Amino acid sequence: MLFNLESLVRFATSSLIRHRYHRNHVMQAKRILKKIEGVKGSLSQHIVRQCDGYAIEMLGHRHFAAWLYVYSAVAGRFKAGWIPDNYYGSVVVPKLKGDYGKVSSLKPLNFTIFSSNSFPDILSYSNGVFFDAECRVLPHDSIKGILFADQDRVVYKLNNSSRGRGIFFFDRESFDLGTIYKLGNGLFQRLINQHEVFREFAKESVATLRMTTVSEDDGTTSLRACYLRLGGGTDTHVQSVSHTRIPIDMKSGAFHNVGFTTDWLEIDCHPTSKVKFQGKFIPAYAECLQLVTELHKRVPYVRCIGWDVTLDDKQNVKVMEWNAEHNDIKFSEATQGPCFSDLHWERLKGC
Repeated sequence: MLFNLESLVRFATSSLIRHRYHRNHVMQAKRILKKIEGVKGSLSQHIVRQCDGYAIEMLGHRHFAAWLYVYSAVAGRFKAGWIPDNYYGSVVVPKLKGDYGKVSSLKPLNFTIFSSNSFPDILSYSNGVFFDAECRVLPHDSIKGILFADQDRVVYKLNNSSRGRGIFFFDRESFDLGTIYKLGNGLFQRLINQHEVFREFAKESVATLRMTTVSEDDGTTSLRACYLRLGGGTDTHVQSVSHTRIPIDMKSGAFHNVGFTTDWLEIDCHPTSKVKFQGKFIPAYAECLQLVTELHKRVPYVRCIGWDVTLDDKQNVKVMEWNAEHNDIKFSEATQGPCFSDLHWERLKGC
């Protein structure tokens, strides 16, 4: 009897969590759709029926239709093969990543996993101890000297930081070990002097190129989506609440003629600098592509990864972040997708 009661409680709890998860996604998608329809007009009933039918028949529930409405509003039509963001999070992520995806939130492990100088990492702080890139313990009184040996400013990123949150900047004068102890585990990185192509749009914040790769069943890795994120105004770093996103051609590295605001509305130039997107290209794009597909081979058990890379003023590729858990796919699906249709992720619902 006790066992049955415990099972019932667990089932009820998990059902409530699932309900809230999908409800939140539906509400978010509805808010975005309302913004888009305010400019483009209402989605046709024909497209709505296509989205509903695909969500129910192929994905298993109507609550997956909400993001399909958004994708269709952006694309101007419905496309079979799209993966709704809540389907990705509730079905694909658990089935194709499991607990492995959580590793990317533990930023000091960059040293151990990749052993690549493409990361601007300097040293880390974990569980009361400072470590260098070789995982050697560092004396606390040596940290300031190491951090500012050849630079005047550094960035500190907390574990589990995302969407531009949990990021702190320190200079020689403001740096204090007591602050680090209070903030908790994280990673120190060098500040990057970004390439002039990015600096032309926003000088204060370093642009990030979000490249989404997958590890396929045969072990090969491939790029599936790519877009550029630019900061706005006086932002010190790119943040989800204020960024501008521009789709990037995955073959050539060319900017799309239009970008998108945080409300998913189309613009043809950066909102602050007014620099137009048309005619711009990502420098050293081939090197960016080669790097992320090679790095993904170090963690093939995570089947889909979002890499945030940039280029410094000497055109060196730098990996600022990697997201192996619920990396963003919805923007890429809407503007470049379907990005994963050949992988048949819709079949995972029955696994």
